[in-house]
Amino acid sequence: MGQRINQFLDWLSDFLAHRKGLLPIIGILLVAINFILQFIPLAGWLAQTNLMLHLGIIVAIVGILLAWAL
Repeated sequence: MGQRINQFLDWLSDFLAHRKGLLPIIGILLVAINFILQFIPLAGWLAQTNLMLHLGIIVAIVGILLAWAL
């Protein structure tokens, strides 16, 4: 099990090393989705909790830190 996790992390590290801007772009898209959800009446819980906003900010910050480290 531990070897499989190590292989996955190695693959993920190699993947993200060549695409340094991918996670910040995904984070920005999640923030934009949250903005759009504010105007959709059926969004309900997602719009009230700003879940996409919080996820987007976390993903973008982690992406910037990973891009800096890789």
